[in-house]
Amino acid sequence: MHPLQCVLQTQRWGPLASVSWLLLRTCRAHSSVPSTACPSSERQQEDGVRKDFSSRLASGPTFQHFLRSASAPQEKPDMEDPPPYLTVDELLGRQRKVYLETYGCQMNVNDTEIAWSVLQKSGYLRTRNLQEADVILLVTCSIREKAEQTIWNRLHQLKALKTKRLRSQVPLRIGILGCMAERLKEEILNREKMVDILAGPDAYRDLPRLLAVAESGQQAANVLLSLDETYADVMPVQTSPSATSAFVSIMRGCDNMCSYCIVPFTRGRERSRPVASILEEVRKLSEQGLKEVTLLGQNVNSFRDSSEVQFNNAVSTNLSRGFSTNYKPKQGGLRFAHLLDQVSRVDPEMRIRFTSPHPKDFPDEVLQLIHERDNICKQIHLPAQSGSSRVLEAMRRGYSREAYVELIHHIRESIPGVSLSSDFIAGFCGETEEDHLQTVSLLREVQYNMGFLFAYSMRRKTRAYHRLKDDVPEEVKLRRLEELITVFREEATKANMASVGCTQLVLVEGHSKRSATDLCGRNDGNLKVIFPDVEMEDVNNSEVKVRAQPGDYVLVKITSTSSQTLKGHVLCRTTLKDSSVYC
Repeated sequence: MHPLQCVLQTQRWGPLASVSWLLLRTCRAHSSVPSTACPSSERQQEDGVRKDFSSRLASGPTFQHFLRSASAPQEKPDMEDPPPYLTVDELLGRQRKVYLETYGCQMNVNDTEIAWSVLQKSGYLRTRNLQEADVILLVTCSIREKAEQTIWNRLHQLKALKTKRLRSQVPLRIGILGCMAERLKEEILNREKMVDILAGPDAYRDLPRLLAVAESGQQAANVLLSLDETYADVMPVQTSPSATSAFVSIMRGCDNMCSYCIVPFTRGRERSRPVASILEEVRKLSEQGLKEVTLLGQNVNSFRDSSEVQFNNAVSTNLSRGFSTNYKPKQGGLRFAHLLDQVSRVDPEMRIRFTSPHPKDFPDEVLQLIHERDNICKQIHLPAQSGSSRVLEAMRRGYSREAYVELIHHIRESIPGVSLSSDFIAGFCGETEEDHLQTVSLLREVQYNMGFLFAYSMRRKTRAYHRLKDDVPEEVKLRRLEELITVFREEATKANMASVGCTQLVLVEGHSKRSATDLCGRNDGNLKVIFPDVEMEDVNNSEVKVRAQPGDYVLVKITSTSSQTLKGHVLCRTTLKDSSVYC
């Protein structure tokens, strides 16, 4: 981890989440708020408040204070007991409006909900109008260079907005949250002086304090990573009131240390939420009427809740046959099969999905549970990354092509009709044309229903950055990527053709984006299904004609398909339980 100016360098994982690593640095006064912005009396009073804040800040704890505090475990920060240099009132949002913008994976969507939950409790208001925002927070991604460049471009756009801020308004504060804040740290603060705060993925509880510090015209950062689950007791606030589904974060971080992956460095070590807190969140979502929950994590099926001592026995984690790990076998705790079992029992009418898993963590008990439970979707994401055993070894994935293919066959035998999706990287370090062709052949052999394919982008800090050479030319990466996409679409179309003539259960999400006369939803395999918005029968009351609404389950007979979408005509409205008779 790079040091931050005069701040002492810390170990990558830091001590504990309860120890707040902060950077406070005086920056130039914003040109958008000159000294003539207020009448003289108000300006003097405001200057007095800032001087008082600065004096309290100067007399506050030094970084050595936090180092001394790291020697013993502490409770998580309580905003009702502010740090010495802040008052309770200064931590309050005072109805300032926050605009949240999310980039990247579904974990970032969940992070946005957590961040908003924290800010809402501190008195901030939410706005979806960028022009009226007092605080703009970007929840960022670092998985590829293109993702970061998108944020740099967005900051340049926001700089103009900040400069044009009216003198009669409070200064506009801009913050970078998530993986990019964690990865680049001081580079963001130095390169973009208009960024006021940085908050890493484990620091969203600290947002009220960071924003309070920023109110004094200083930059503030907290990018400490945690060894504990950081948000087990934070109930995310759904950012889309009309949503029919939600993501529930069950674990954070990753220990796999694949050579290409930045996640362990931006999201930290793997840690899981207590089962009880997950079940409580799922119950509340069920009470709100949501019909689908996706269990979310960087390596979701390696879940291991060790918070209850009685379950910390010496039993090691069971791996898929032919798979290994880059870390010592973990022992004890409640495993993913137990969690999946308990979550599926909360509401039989609520669909359960999970993402993103690692292929190594599919023991038979997980597969058997998916097969047995009607409300656990028969859909599995199985990231392959490459079809070449040689490249997989360089990626440190812990399996060969042969072991992966054997697992595919075992899953299809255990869960008939299962829908499969995968991730692939084109042009990884040292990938030859033969390696690429092996990936092409894997796509043809498996016939995935869905796929996520990307050209390799080297990330600093990763093992590949230090030990391998990014030697595949960019034009070759892009050509190979296009070839993989073409083959995937061909094979996905063939796989989806098996659905034509079949009746499938679809959870209605709303109107199709392309046609106001069509509705859109997703089937059990997570494929998009389009069908006409017409009256239909209800299985519970055949005498009444109804129109499907978001959150309804309907039966749709599939008439045509492409690589990504199914089309059909609706038969009736039903329930998840009753649908098993027809599907």
